[in-house]
Amino acid sequence: MVFGLLKDIKNGEYRVIATPSEIASIVADGHTALVQKGAGEKAGFEDEEYVRAGAELVDTAEEMYARSDFLTKVKEFEPCEFDLLRENQIVFTCIHPAAHPEEVQALLNKKVIAFTAEDSHRYGSPNCEAAGKQGALMGLESMLSINGGKGKFVSGLGGAPGMKVLILGGGVVGQAALSVLHALGAWVTVMDINIGTLRSISRQYHEQVNTMISTKENIAKLLPETDMVLNCVKWPKNRTDHLIDRAMVKTMSKGSVIVDISNDVGVIETFHETTHENPRYIEEGVVHYCVSNIPGAIANSTSVAYAASVLPHFRSIMNQGVAAACAKDGFLRRSLTAYKGYLTHEETSALQGRPWIRPEDILGLTGQNIDPAPPATVTRSENFIPLEDVKL
Repeated sequence: MVFGLLKDIKNGEYRVIATPSEIASIVADGHTALVQKGAGEKAGFEDEEYVRAGAELVDTAEEMYARSDFLTKVKEFEPCEFDLLRENQIVFTCIHPAAHPEEVQALLNKKVIAFTAEDSHRYGSPNCEAAGKQGALMGLESMLSINGGKGKFVSGLGGAPGMKVLILGGGVVGQAALSVLHALGAWVTVMDINIGTLRSISRQYHEQVNTMISTKENIAKLLPETDMVLNCVKWPKNRTDHLIDRAMVKTMSKGSVIVDISNDVGVIETFHETTHENPRYIEEGVVHYCVSNIPGAIANSTSVAYAASVLPHFRSIMNQGVAAACAKDGFLRRSLTAYKGYLTHEETSALQGRPWIRPEDILGLTGQNIDPAPPATVTRSENFIPLEDVKL
């Protein structure tokens, strides 16, 4: 099989989904590896390293799309790439399909086999860990007086108290942010809807971290005395309410900071997405940091961790085929988004009103002993395509 590693073209994206180490493993399996020139340069991996690992360098994205059986990159497909996709081509990237209907339509039109990487991680994405840890540091930078913040130091100084921080969400992102902020001496409260998660965090930090059940009322009580809020909540895309509304933001003192790491529209009413080039804005007197691809700021470390996590998926698909790989790993199976013209992603079906078919059904795995996996989101859809209507 011909494996292709594309150079990402999204603004501010410096990561790469495979380092020379992963390319060497793919080549050792007997596959051909194509790498677009400059794909890993901004993450610290020179073209020559990929060549030494056994890759062939390719000049253009057009040639990459034309020659690759299995094509990979980090972020969504841009509109300029839609027409380059080929029928039966396997693609693996962070598609975020539920939020990108035009991209989904292109995948269906081109009859590709598409995997959305963010749903494929059994133990949580390394990108989530990176976003949490670096997001915490970006929040501290936003707190500086020179960036519009109130100028508090995270752990305080002799005679001056440290920062009070509220982390919304105790998952991979929230716990990663907590690890940095607690180590630096912040006074941290973590909110989550799962009491078991809160107990676990409390025990892990020897009762030195405050925990509370996450409700709008509890958040409202803390905001007036909170210096920094980090949103690490994955918000259901069909909700129209806000966890923190504008009136609540107004209760925060001038120069406080909100870091929206999850970057989901709806959690915080005053949110709008920003970029690394212009990362902050001030609204209601509060500094907002809302960059969508925070892990891109630490491209080398994130690339190394991310590539290591997805290599087993790459090798399984290429060595065993799509159906066998999806039977073996339920998390890979649930990440199957489009298969030869048919939608196979439940959340996208529900939010875009598109009919879908379960991956196990279209792959002929129904009734077999396959690896289980929980649904990727809480969003459900009963808008099914009858199996008898599928023509491959």
